[in-house]
Amino acid sequence: MIAASLAGATGLTGGHLLNLLLDHGDFDPVVSCGRRPLQRNHPRLRDMRFDFAEQPRIDVAFCCLGTTIRKAGSQEAFRAVDHALVTGYARWARACGARQFLLVSSVMASQGSPNFYLRVKAETENAIEGLGFESLDIFQPSFLLGHRGEYRRGERAGQAVVEVLQFALLGPLERFRGVSGGVLAKAMLNRALKPAPGVHRHEWGGIVALAA
Repeated sequence: MIAASLAGATGLTGGHLLNLLLDHGDFDPVVSCGRRPLQRNHPRLRDMRFDFAEQPRIDVAFCCLGTTIRKAGSQEAFRAVDHALVTGYARWARACGARQFLLVSSVMASQGSPNFYLRVKAETENAIEGLGFESLDIFQPSFLLGHRGEYRRGERAGQAVVEVLQFALLGPLERFRGVSGGVLAKAMLNRALKPAPGVHRHEWGGIVALAA
């Protein structure tokens, strides 16, 4: 059995991934770490908050946690989630024995970027690289497609544009194609079942290939 933890199960990708983990009999237990309780029960599901008081045994940790600057309300509040909370979760997972970590980040994440969002994403990636996981997979999608439980007006408009232009993005622009939360979740699950040592980054093409 593979002991798994998941941060961000109430989000778009995390919701799909939680279903996949619970449907797959090899993952037991599935420890969900979140800011609010899950509204579901399952014999293999453990629902925990982010106080990290407990340290159950973990083999593989998934992180789909993230917000937007608009939703968070400020750059400082955004950083508190996408850097501090994500790296705190990664350190907890490592302390629980996790050898493998799978992180949802963003295409074009770079500490040299003029964009604050992309700088924070890169800083988070680099911090987790330093924790010493045997296998670290960083998924860098451009636009996540799918229905969210929350309404994000700008994001919904962006989805419509991305869906129209999807197949006009060729060659070097292919990395900017949108990917559904379900496809990304499947790619993460498949990678967890067949880990590779080292640090690996996956953009659109790699995500789609892993999900196949």
